[in-house]
Amino acid sequence: VDFIGHLPSTNKKYQHILTIVDAFTKFTWLYPVKSTSAEDALDKLKVQQKTFGNPKRIITDRGSAFTSKAFGDYCTNENIQNFQITTGVPRGNGQVERIHRTLIPVLTKLSIADSTKWFKFVDPLQRILNSTFNRSTKWSPFELLIGVTMRNKEDLHLRDLLMEEMMEELQEQRDELRQDAKKNIQKIQAENKRTYDRKCRNAPSYQRGDLVVIQRTQFGTGLKLRPRFLGPYRIVKVKPRNRYDLEKVGNHDGPKLTNSSADLMKFYSPG
Repeated sequence: VDFIGHLPSTNKKYQHILTIVDAFTKFTWLYPVKSTSAEDALDKLKVQQKTFGNPKRIITDRGSAFTSKAFGDYCTNENIQNFQITTGVPRGNGQVERIHRTLIPVLTKLSIADSTKWFKFVDPLQRILNSTFNRSTKWSPFELLIGVTMRNKEDLHLRDLLMEEMMEELQEQRDELRQDAKKNIQKIQAENKRTYDRKCRNAPSYQRGDLVVIQRTQFGTGLKLRPRFLGPYRIVKVKPRNRYDLEKVGNHDGPKLTNSSADLMKFYSPG
């Protein structure tokens, strides 16, 4: 549950929209209201109650309407849990926020000739929102709530505007997810680099001709009880970034020629 506004005042003094979204079906109710007061919010919740009864829980922000004593008392008396999201974290009430990000640009475009006429489009937009296929549920909200397809006079202009905004919202959401993923990858890469650099700083420095053993990196069937290191190997070439080319000395497990890095090697100690 949340408010949109402040919007241009209409003839009936409406300046906000109270948005209510059912978390399961995604069914959306849009109520033009005159203020963001607890009284206006409770008035519309009581309208909902007449048809649907009380919800088990309501998620709101910490606006004055929802933190008021009147709203708290109503929830307590009606046995409704009121979860208030952390200030500055709107994604805590993400379903309503997504509706708002779609709705506001559409209302702006539709009422461009007279911004005070936005309320005329609220009901048609609610019908289209609730009769449109939802990517999360694979059904329209109306079908999930009522059980049948909504009989609705098609308004292609409204639907096209709404779908355009939904696609933009989807693209923005995808871009945000990709940016988050990129940041997470960069964070892990930085941590891995710090770990690698720390190991390299602590690793001994080897010279051509040194005898070393190398850490076994493959443990197939029957190899788990074998020694963790193979060798000895002689360093035949010192390469940049603590890398070495090696050749096997003697008869033991391991390839004849190989390469390794300092963090996976140690000096050979006979016996």
